Parts: sequence; C-alpha cells; structure tokens
Amino acid sequence: MKLRQTISLSAAGAVTTLVVAGLAGAAGNPPVNTSLLTITGKAQQGSTFTAHHNVWSGDVPITYKWQWTRCNALGAACANITGETSQAKVLHSADVGSRLRISVTATNAVGSSVAESNASAVIAAPGGTTTAPVPPATGCPAGTGPADVAGVSSPARLLLDGQQATPSVITRSMVDVTVRFHVSACGGRSVAGALVYATAVPFQQFSIPAETPTGSDGWATLTMHVESGFPASPRQQILAMFVRARKSGESTLGGISARRLVSFRVNLH
Repeated sequence: MKLRQTISLSAAGAVTTLVVAGLAGAAGNPPVNTSLLTITGKAQQGSTFTAHHNVWSGDVPITYKWQWTRCNALGAACANITGETSQAKVLHSADVGSRLRISVTATNAVGSSVAESNASAVIAAPGGTTTAPVPPATGCPAGTGPADVAGVSSPARLLLDGQQATPSVITRSMVDVTVRFHVSACGGRSVAGALVYATAVPFQQFSIPAETPTGSDGWATLTMHVESGFPASPRQQILAMFVRARKSGESTLGGISARRLVSFRVNLH
C-alpha cells in the first residue's frame, strides 16, 4: 500500500493553480495542492523574497521544483527569470517596477502538479517607493490573455460565464457534488484570484463551501456535501445554485462583483 503525505507550512492570501499530469498506466495518488502558496519579504531592491510551501498530499516521496517569474506592474505578461529556481530570491535593479510570482512543481511516481502564487507588490527602488500605474479608464489591465483580479477595477465587471458539475446528473444516492465556475472580465479574459461563492437554492440541500479563488485559467472548484434538504421535492428535476464572484477587499454587494443563478440536472429515478 502506498502512503499519503501532507506537508503543512506557511500559506495564506495567494492564488493557487493546479495542473495534474498523470503518468500513463501509473496507479496511485499524484501530488494534489490543497492550500495556498505565498511570498513574504519587503518589496524593495536589496531585500529578499521567500516562497513558503503550501500544503500537498499524494504518494510519497514528493519532490519540488521552484521557478520565479517577473511580471509587469499590473501582474501580467510574466516571464521566467533565468537561474532563479530556489525558494528565496534577492531583489535586483531589474526587478524594480515589476511584480514577481513563483511557481512550484510537485512530482511523485504517479504524476506532477503546479501551484502558482499571486503577484507580489510592485518592487520599489532602494529608499523609495514604486506604485503601480493607474489602471486605464476601462478598468482592464494592459495586455491580453488571463488577468489577475488585482488589475481589474470599475467600470470593468467580473462575469460568471461557465459552469460544470461532477457528476453531470445529480441523483438521489449521491453524497458529494463537485461544481466548477469560470470567471472572466474585459472581453472574455480569464480572471485569476477572483473569490467564488456558491450555494444551493433552496438552502440545506447541500453544504456551503468556503469562498474559493479562481486559478490562472479562471476556474474555481468547490465540493458540496449532501444535506437533509435534498431532494427539495419528490419531483425535483434541477438543482438551482446562486453563485457570486468578487474581488477580495471589496463589498460583497458592490465593486466589480458578479452574481448569477445557474442550474444542474437532477434525476431522482
């Protein structure tokens, strides 16, 4: 029997991206990221940033590979920094005016997973401060492709434009349902770091999971456990859910937040 391992170190306040790559024909448990990856340190030239292990589970042994990336002042257009592959990084003049991220690849005999931190604060010059540029009037960050929610501001708004459920048809005998929601903004750009909340309507059909941040692909995954209120009716055919996406620090009723009612198919027979 293979053992499972959970490594618990400092983790809070960042975005995690998970990509599982299984090995053909392998049996067991690949590394699974179950918490958040963080960066600590003063955002100023000459200081040191340190990445902290998030929480992983999976068959042991698990090895880890680190990679720092440099992004523009809005946290986009990131590129790997050659040679920066340890958990600690000294901030140099080339980093001033940029934001940094770090990714960690966890690998075992079954497969691998990648987790990525949120963008750091903008790196300042020695003895001074550097602030991010004022967002354009659209509220959208510069560039194309996926955007960090930190770079999205009013009048731009988040949009809940995709949903999935596993299993795709919810039955009377099921115990858990896993739902995924996609968040975009600014003409369909996937948004990372948006906090997603979901609850079944009416209440007490399924548990209400904690708000979950979207990954760099814009998707957030939540697992709900069946409760005594399901099914809500002997002839129930859909499970309705209220879903909200918001930016951390903003009011749940304002800012760039989005709300939507969605439904998934129910078959009680």
